[in-house]
Amino acid sequence: KMASGAVANAPPAGGATDVSLEEPKKMTREDWRKKKELEEQRKLGNAPAEVDEEGKDINPHIPQYISSVPWYIDPSKRPTLKHQRPQPEKQKQYNSSGDWYKRGVQEHAVATRYRKGACENCGALTHKKKDCMERPRKVGAKYTGMNIAPDEHVQPQLMFDYDGKRDRWNGYNPEEHMKIVEEYSKVDLAKRTLKAQKLQEELASGKLEQVNSPRHQWGEEESNSQTERDHNSEDEDEDKYADDIDMPGQNFDSKRRITVRNLRIREDIAKYLRNLDPNSAYYDPKTRAMRENPYANTGKNPDEVGYAGDNFVRYTGDTISMAQTQLFAWEAYDKGSEVHLQADPTKLELLYKSFKVKKEDFKAQQKESILEKYGGQEHLDAPPAELLLAQTEDYVEYSRHGTVIKGQEKAIACSKYEEDVKINNHTCIWGSYWKEGKWGYKCCHSFVKYSYCTGEAGKEIANTEASLMEEQPEEAEHMTKPKTLMEIHQEKQKEKKKKKHKKSSNSDSEGEEKKKQEKLKKALNAEEARLLHIKEIMQLDERKRPYNSQYETREPTEEEMEAYRMKRQRPDDPMASFLGQ
Repeated sequence: KMASGAVANAPPAGGATDVSLEEPKKMTREDWRKKKELEEQRKLGNAPAEVDEEGKDINPHIPQYISSVPWYIDPSKRPTLKHQRPQPEKQKQYNSSGDWYKRGVQEHAVATRYRKGACENCGALTHKKKDCMERPRKVGAKYTGMNIAPDEHVQPQLMFDYDGKRDRWNGYNPEEHMKIVEEYSKVDLAKRTLKAQKLQEELASGKLEQVNSPRHQWGEEESNSQTERDHNSEDEDEDKYADDIDMPGQNFDSKRRITVRNLRIREDIAKYLRNLDPNSAYYDPKTRAMRENPYANTGKNPDEVGYAGDNFVRYTGDTISMAQTQLFAWEAYDKGSEVHLQADPTKLELLYKSFKVKKEDFKAQQKESILEKYGGQEHLDAPPAELLLAQTEDYVEYSRHGTVIKGQEKAIACSKYEEDVKINNHTCIWGSYWKEGKWGYKCCHSFVKYSYCTGEAGKEIANTEASLMEEQPEEAEHMTKPKTLMEIHQEKQKEKKKKKHKKSSNSDSEGEEKKKQEKLKKALNAEEARLLHIKEIMQLDERKRPYNSQYETREPTEEEMEAYRMKRQRPDDPMASFLGQ
């Protein structure tokens, strides 16, 4: 056994040779108890956490099977989490975010002579003849030494991590953007030279002198407006794209340099502030929706309120008529007429109107034909009974907000059995009172079924009897005194003598045993009859089973309990299947 254990505990092949592979000694019970106490203190925070070989704290709540090292790896068996962390030799090496494929790079100059090991067709070193993409020459570069192709640049095999693969700007050269900036700067320079030429032409023609002459001093406003136009045109050219765009949250006027913020109107109340009652309409913060009417229980008319819930929009305006026409289009399409709400709405509207007219005419004709055949028009024309008698017996009481306080209450569902049947002057039914495992009447605390009600007097008698029963065992406890060892020994001797006398009087007790056996036989027969009756009832339908209300409630005798125990089937009994044979 020891040899097999040594083989089983041997380390796997390829283990470290410098580590001693002896299994650690078994801990004593005292050491084990101290170790467990230390672990509990560490979990509670009363003791400092254990430190691994790298100086990091080990969480005391980490299970032992995670933190413990296998004995064949580390015989010292010092707890650590190093074997749970990713091992550096197994980690993949990724390229940095700055690495990218080279574009348009000529690493070597074009060769003038054929080199050994190069392509026989074009003379490039980076591929062989069968991989050459150039047109096959009549005489290859190997033999002519002419027109040797340059070597292709072999792109590096890059492997990026998760972020490197998704970096949109990796490999982007910022110098390319400078070309666009230079192009725009050249366009601006050309615009300015054109403006300078126009100003020189205007000065030469004399248009600017006329504007500044004293004869036109009365029209200073016109000159100012002209200069403003020039400045505005310059501003428009410079800020053509920047100023005309509205920034988020504000409108920017490039002419007046004024910012106007798009703020919410003060009168526009938030949905959740319309009714602060927590039992009012529910506001969903994720979708910002309040489907029900927040003023539902306030007595306000939904038409007079500024906001009546999001569902209010579904039942107002043309929404219902639109839904009815859509339903009619589906039904008409099923019956063969090709109509569609979006494709041909006019045709569908006319068809729906003609259908409604025909439907009303058909209903009116059907009603007239029934009245002509059977009569009874006078009953339809008669006013309702409430108007004839000018009163009703329905009493309804409303609150200030319009909710019903009294009246129109839901009727309590009754069962098919008789309920609330009170007999013998009782004010409560049988089973309304329970005490010490017995059912009774609540009105008089009587445990006898079909008894006459005694009222409050019966309650007082029952309470006094209960108090007397509680006092008697207390008195008995006070009377009893602790017995000495001598008295206990004498009582045991007397019991032994009584047993000897009983053996002599066995002949007298034989008659009593016969009586007991007869009672047991009767109880067994009654138990068998009861089991047969239960079997017959269980075979009936649930709705046809009799109601078990008239069952006699009394304490079973010892013979009945013995018969029940003898006839009771135990499913765990191995001989249970042979009982009925």
